[in-house]
Amino acid sequence: MLTWRVVLVAVLAAAVLTWQSNAADPFAYFDWDVSYITASPLGVPQKVIAINKKFPGPVMNVTTNYNVVVNVLNSLDEPLLITWDGIEMRKNCWQDGVLGTNCPIPSGWNWTYQFQVKDQIGSFFYFPSLNFQRAAGGYGGITVNNRAIISVPFGTPDGDFTLFMGDWYKKNHTDLRKLLDDGKALGVPDGVLINGKGPYQYNTSLVPSGIDYETINVEPGKTYRFRVHNVGISTSLNFRIQGHNLLMAETEGTYTVQQNYTNLDIHVGQSYSFLVTMDQNASSDYYIVASARFVNGSVWDRVTGVGILHYSNSKGKASGPLPEGPNDVYDKTWSMNQARSIRTNVSTGAARPNPQGSFHYGQINVTQVYVLQNLPPVKINGKLRTTLNGVSYVPPETPLRLADLYDKSGVYTADFPTGPTSGPPKMSSSIINATYKGFMEIVFQNNNTVVQTYHLDGYAFFVVGMDYGVWTENSRGTYNKWDGVSRCTIQVFPGAWTAIMVSLDNVGIWNLRVENLDTWYLGQEVYINVPDPSGYNVTEMVAPGNILYCGLLKDKQKQQVPHGSLAAASSSVLANSKILTFMLLLLALMFLP
Repeated sequence: MLTWRVVLVAVLAAAVLTWQSNAADPFAYFDWDVSYITASPLGVPQKVIAINKKFPGPVMNVTTNYNVVVNVLNSLDEPLLITWDGIEMRKNCWQDGVLGTNCPIPSGWNWTYQFQVKDQIGSFFYFPSLNFQRAAGGYGGITVNNRAIISVPFGTPDGDFTLFMGDWYKKNHTDLRKLLDDGKALGVPDGVLINGKGPYQYNTSLVPSGIDYETINVEPGKTYRFRVHNVGISTSLNFRIQGHNLLMAETEGTYTVQQNYTNLDIHVGQSYSFLVTMDQNASSDYYIVASARFVNGSVWDRVTGVGILHYSNSKGKASGPLPEGPNDVYDKTWSMNQARSIRTNVSTGAARPNPQGSFHYGQINVTQVYVLQNLPPVKINGKLRTTLNGVSYVPPETPLRLADLYDKSGVYTADFPTGPTSGPPKMSSSIINATYKGFMEIVFQNNNTVVQTYHLDGYAFFVVGMDYGVWTENSRGTYNKWDGVSRCTIQVFPGAWTAIMVSLDNVGIWNLRVENLDTWYLGQEVYINVPDPSGYNVTEMVAPGNILYCGLLKDKQKQQVPHGSLAAASSSVLANSKILTFMLLLLALMFLP
């Protein structure tokens, strides 16, 4: 017969376990110190942004519905925010890590992000969102795995590799930022990095000796998943592995129709995953290549990242010319046709078992339409700026969502134009006002001379069409209303348009931006406000207790004493002492009469 002591002990033990797990869904904890280190990826020592002294930062490996807790200590000499490209932050824009929703983490302070990867799978990445910092690193991967009960549309790979590729400058990010502030162009990048490393010396005239390069070690006959992210500044890159097909499996959280590519154009901010089978004879190592697209002149020859695929039975080092990419490095029509070929696998599930094609987006009535036109940079008030519909966005000192929470008027205006304007360009904190559970069509019209990629926080959208020329209402006749790929970052070719559709089912204020860092830094972004019609904290999550204050609300902020590892260790000791107290109490109860 159970005594009251045994029952009470069992209850308290369960309470301890519940306290530690805190919810039905598992927690994943990360503790990051974001700081500068000195590295020489292209042979010249320079300051890069590292996480826990590593560049690139760690890959966060989690599973659908995990709660993610990331304690970020800002050891930089300037404010910091981390944003999570592709993580939808369901009803929780407070964790998005951009200036519209968060005050920056001051130098020497820490702030803890907590969010759930709700109903998501796929390949994503994080990066610092302020002050051109991504040009110095600070990025890393986010891998969201399927739950075991959900089937995946391919066999379990024999391994999983994450590749970060991007154009790179030998100048520090502060110097690049100053060039833009002074109205100057960044110029041709100095190279392309793969996983923070420079190119293998495939050509002695283009690549100096002594450069550290990335090597991927594989076994013959096995199949591996490669998650590839373009984390660069502004350059579209063509990705290929010598002698191997790339079987596309997923892009930014959507399982795609599986097609083989010999090479793929991956634009700034985009993520793909491929299945690659090691089916070659390993007569030598094989090149992994990321080369610049849509550029002219031999000066761009150096803008090529080269790594090595090494079979365990390889008979020698890679040598000779690189594998060829597209026939014409400037052929945008070929690239657009390739992009159109990427479609959703409508018959398979993703985070949930129901098929990805069960949401019939092509049958939903559109409630709002925005045509967003960008132009080459222009001078506004003597400063070089970029615009959408003639508006160059200026972040207010008070985050938009925080201003709404505390009823601070005049921080922003909700008068962003629905289409191109004829008046002079202006600098403004103007945003788009949307309707919760509405269905929005957005057309990006690129009147610039370079490829631009656009990203929407908080959502995945359906890519329904793209073509050259000027979009008109008749263009809707070409839309793909059945299996357009669902993703969060899409390219728009120069002199062309791309159309997306998005179901506005996620309350909050969400950033819509160009991912090209130079264009973004100069003002090409806007926010979409999707207010909760039921009022604050009904559908939307409550603001976190550790929220930072700035701008009009700066007097509410309690100051932090700059701190580091010692304080973190003290916190751990405190938490452990609480658990020890509980356990001692349990033992005492066992011996009560």
